[in-house]
Amino acid sequence: MESHEGGQSDLASAAPDLAVVRRHRRIAWIGLGAFVLLIAFAIYRGHADRQKKGAMNGGPMPVEVARSTARDVPVIIAALGTVTPLATVDVRPQVSGPLLRVTFHEGDLVHAGAQLAQIDPRPYQAALDQARGQLARDQAALSSAKIDLERYRRLLAQDSVSEQTYTDQRATVNQDKAQVEADQAALETARLNLSYCDIVAPITGRAGLRQVDPGNLVQANQTTPIVTVTQMQPMSVIFTVPENDLEEVFREMHAGEALTVQAYSRDMLHRIATGRLSSIDNQINTTTGTLQMRALFNNKTQALFPNEFVNVKLVLRTLKHQIVVPGQAVQNGPSSNFVYVVNANDTVTLRTVVTGPSDGHYISILKGLKLGETVVTDGADQLRNGAKIRIPGAHPSGGHGKAATARGPASRKGKPGGMRA
Repeated sequence: MESHEGGQSDLASAAPDLAVVRRHRRIAWIGLGAFVLLIAFAIYRGHADRQKKGAMNGGPMPVEVARSTARDVPVIIAALGTVTPLATVDVRPQVSGPLLRVTFHEGDLVHAGAQLAQIDPRPYQAALDQARGQLARDQAALSSAKIDLERYRRLLAQDSVSEQTYTDQRATVNQDKAQVEADQAALETARLNLSYCDIVAPITGRAGLRQVDPGNLVQANQTTPIVTVTQMQPMSVIFTVPENDLEEVFREMHAGEALTVQAYSRDMLHRIATGRLSSIDNQINTTTGTLQMRALFNNKTQALFPNEFVNVKLVLRTLKHQIVVPGQAVQNGPSSNFVYVVNANDTVTLRTVVTGPSDGHYISILKGLKLGETVVTDGADQLRNGAKIRIPGAHPSGGHGKAATARGPASRKGKPGGMRA
């Protein structure tokens, strides 16, 4: 017994020691990993510093380049927009009573006329039956009064009744007619109230969250709706255009052109939908100096969601076969814009250019650059006219053509914002 108890105590004392050893090993591995990362970072920084020092001492500067290409360039007006549905309806009961059932699911697409909920119809069915009986009774009374009137008319011709009796009976007939008309109106009212017990979708759209549960007593035209239905197709985007651009917009509209509108995501990385300009407001906002416009999208995929913020590009026209370069290739000088053109001997030449429209990714060059020339897209801030450059991955003896095209931003596939409208 004693030896057994001693073995248990040895195991108990060895367990904490094993945990300590594992913890120390883990700390050692973490420290070793951090040390390796520090060494790699130091090597990278040293290599970069050597490259920069070599460039400053007259060595070649590493840059990225791209070739100028020919593209169709859209002339656009960029704006901010909000996705706004054409119809949003708060569905409220029009009669009072217990809510028996709700027949829709939250988030479902409901069609106009489809039942959404039902109120207890029994009181309104009883009122309809009562109105129908009242109408039948008064119609019978009217029929009897008409028979008496016809009899009095014959007797009056025979001078068997007085004129006053005939006149009184004719008034009775008119009174019964009015009563029948009132009964018919009451019957229609009762029938309408009964139809209101079936709450139906007023429009085709997406149902929101349910606000009232079955079993609750609802009141006619209560403040809280049962559900809100929002039209999803088509969808509109309302955006604003500065008043300085309105003349050009109106000129294109008066020419009979259907202006294209493109909706982009908040980060401008991808195009959500393409639609057309539908309508414009009738007055300029004097506070902001802008005019509101509405664009319509078919929204078949329902990518546009109500109240979503989007970036809008209003395409006025498209310039065909323009020379373009990536936007980062154009540098802003004190008096003009310029680019660094790559020469065959791996040097650069500063060249003044006249720029045209841009879509945010590519910019058109109206003057100063030929088709197929190679320009610097990254590293231009360290260059000067005639400086030597080095293109990573290119052959040193002027072989920057293919390598530049492969590495330049202008040839990278998958980049958003194509130039075609």
